[in-house]
Formats: sequence, C-alpha cells, structure tokens
Amino acid sequence: MISTEQIKDLRQKTNLSVMECKEALEEAKGDEKKALEILSKKGAEKAIKKSEREAKQGLIESYIHNNGKVGVILELNCETDFVARNEEFKQLAHDLAMHIAALEPKDEKEVLEQPFIKDESKTINDLVTEMIAKLGENIKVGKFVRLEI
Repeated sequence: MISTEQIKDLRQKTNLSVMECKEALEEAKGDEKKALEILSKKGAEKAIKKSEREAKQGLIESYIHNNGKVGVILELNCETDFVARNEEFKQLAHDLAMHIAALEPKDEKEVLEQPFIKDESKTINDLVTEMIAKLGENIKVGKFVRLEI
C-alpha cells in the first residue's frame, strides 16, 4: 500500500502530478528510487514524442554576471506563448543563460551535452527533457551569444 506521504514526498521532488507519482510508486512497489527512475524514463519518452513539434514561441533571456564583465543573451523556444510566460520556463531560461556564462559552450549542441552547473548529476539535455515532461510542450535551446570583457 502506497501512503499519501510517499506520494507527497515524490511529488515535491519531481513537481509531477499526484497521479503520475502514485502510478510510479505502485509500479516500483513503494521503492522511491525505482519510482524516480520510472518517472525519468517516462519523461524522456514524452520528450521524444514532442520533439517533432514546432517550437516557435518562447522568450529571450539575458544574464549579466555580478562582475559586469560577462553577459549572455539566450533564445529559449517552446510551442505556446502560455508556456513562455510560465515561471518555471522563465527560470529554466535564466539557469541556462547563467550556465552559458559560466561554461562558455560553442553552440546549442555542446550546451546540451554539458553537466548542469547547479546539479552536475544532470546534463542540460536532462534538464530540458524534465521541463518538457512537466510542461507538456517541446522546448528547444535556440541561439545564444556570450560576451566577455
């Protein structure tokens, strides 16, 4: 029997729906670690299905490092204006711009392969895939420019 506390804990860690968390815990027979793996796999499957959809909306995010000598302008695309205004999408854009400022990737492909500076157990691609699963839309890292004095 899966407790509501287990579901609540998993939901807090993943920000996924109660039903998704409950189903993953049931499939994993209450093992939270296995449930996280199941949710991760399902998120990747959702992202693959959505990857063919056009991402023509989004936002432009800027980041200036506190020393004022490094800056990034990033285009992050999604499918709808509704998602582009979502706080979690905006936070993803900010985190990506900060990451680019710190690690100086050459292009979009390279940035996706890099370990995320805030959590090196995930790549940027993992981070984007998680957000695709959470928001239900295709998300693409667009063009970016990094400037440094």
